[in-house]
Amino acid sequence: MASTPLHLGVALDGAGWHPAAWREPNSRPAELFDARYWADLAAIAERGLLDFVTIEDGLGVRHASGDDGVHARLDAELIAARLAPVTSRLGLIPVVTTTHTEPFHVSKALATLDYTSRGRAGWQVRVSGTASEAALFGRRTVTDLSTAELAEAVATGRFPQAVHELFDEATDAVEVVRRLWDSWEDGAEIRDIATRRFIDRDKLHYVDFQGKYFSVRGPSITPRPPQGQPVVTALAHAPLIYEFAARGADLVFVTPTREDGPVPIVRQVAEAAERVERDGEPLRVYADLVVFLDNGDGTGAERLARLNELAGREFVSDAAVFAGSAADLADLLAAWQDAGVDGVRLRPGVAVDDLTTIADVLVPVLQQRGLFRTGYAETTLRGLLGLPTTVPNRYANA
Repeated sequence: MASTPLHLGVALDGAGWHPAAWREPNSRPAELFDARYWADLAAIAERGLLDFVTIEDGLGVRHASGDDGVHARLDAELIAARLAPVTSRLGLIPVVTTTHTEPFHVSKALATLDYTSRGRAGWQVRVSGTASEAALFGRRTVTDLSTAELAEAVATGRFPQAVHELFDEATDAVEVVRRLWDSWEDGAEIRDIATRRFIDRDKLHYVDFQGKYFSVRGPSITPRPPQGQPVVTALAHAPLIYEFAARGADLVFVTPTREDGPVPIVRQVAEAAERVERDGEPLRVYADLVVFLDNGDGTGAERLARLNELAGREFVSDAAVFAGSAADLADLLAAWQDAGVDGVRLRPGVAVDDLTTIADVLVPVLQQRGLFRTGYAETTLRGLLGLPTTVPNRYANA
């Protein structure tokens, strides 16, 4: 095996990342809100020895720009909770939005997921910046950016002050959640029947966070998670968000183009980490890629063309799109790893079809080339990703 094996995860979003994916014969659209469908996808991913699955979520309906998409979704964190007892090694990383939600509740939910999964929980942090989503809660007023304004901001890196505030708030939310995870020391539960003491109160700590957006005293009501700190991730497209990830995340998902590859973005992420003076573990960088793979129903290109015809428009994505064979994809993944990424997160164009090809065709190709594991060696998500499995508690010596 290569000296640095490739890390590989998948991003699950309903029937798949193409808006017409639910119309494919194998897509099981009647079961998208059935626990068995999600359990089957997780089983395929674990069969392929993948590091993790991320589960998409948001406060607005997905594919809302057209009538052909799936206009509903289940709660990602609750899906992950359902998958925890039916998987054994696969990491589970739900998207949980920080805007409009309370970090205390986020902390408790993800700590619980870490318990039910025995140390395989993660969190993909997301912000919400649309007026329609703000109206669902009625607590603040948000002005929408036009598509052109958003594109210009991503291209130039100059975001409106409101966007800076969203990520400032998210930074505080991540800090609160992390402090709450540490608010119980390891071993705080003593369960001493003789003295009628379930906990050692000297090992519970107030977090006493005071900021512009949150005032949280703590401690949590959930003991410290099995991993100490579940894996925190973020999707980022611009230096502002690279800085956000560098401040509080363990792993950042980025979206390199096929033309330029990941080198420019890896450099920008490193520069962002320097600007915010990140210390400790380096920020892991995973490249996102939407995939349509050759299978018995046609080549990846043919399948993508058929889906585009069904949708009535060409598929576009924030991430690069690959349509081709598993062997050619393996070449691309190896090249991107050589270019400096720590791993790749694949977004299956059609969940059932492309995830199955990833697990049953792509992974064996990578294994034959010595680029991917032949079994799970670690039991926790942190261990699987090469992160320290012993995380010091910031309050242990307080």
